[in-house]
Amino acid sequence: MTLLMLIIILLVLLLGLYAYLGGFSEIKVSTQKSGGETIVYQEVTGDYKQTKAITNKIYYYLLHKLKIEANRGIGIFYDNPKEIAKDKLRSEIGCIIESKDTNRLSVNECMYKTKVLLSEDYATAELPLKNGLSIFIGFIKVYPALDKYISEQGKKKGSVTEIYDIPNRKIIYRQALLKCDQ
Repeated sequence: MTLLMLIIILLVLLLGLYAYLGGFSEIKVSTQKSGGETIVYQEVTGDYKQTKAITNKIYYYLLHKLKIEANRGIGIFYDNPKEIAKDKLRSEIGCIIESKDTNRLSVNECMYKTKVLLSEDYATAELPLKNGLSIFIGFIKVYPALDKYISEQGKKKGSVTEIYDIPNRKIIYRQALLKCDQ
């Protein structure tokens, strides 16, 4: 009887955590024109699990060396980890720089790469950013919703961009929409 109660309590706690992280919320995907952000990033080949450590490294570099506070992290993921070996996965990981700080970046001053993201149509969705487990919920809920939406639009999947918007406590997912002949 005690074991059954423990199992029930554990199950209720897990379901509560899942709900808190947005696991039961509906994922709304739409096509939105977005982009145009300036990013400071590092090209990465290897496991996507490196994303947090690399984002933090770039964030602290910007904060301490260049005196730029970046409140949004970014990961641009080019490969599907279900199809490509972990050590071959390609991504660009870094931080989004606010427009007021872009003039403080110069090629000679910043040790990381910089670029402005293309402004184009993306399949876009959002998920609350509560903690590190929110990213796991994204794999379970958001990626299948993006796949379904892109298929319904008659498009092909492109790279996925995840924006970790700390001030607004959300993850913004953007997947490039490619024509089927691309």
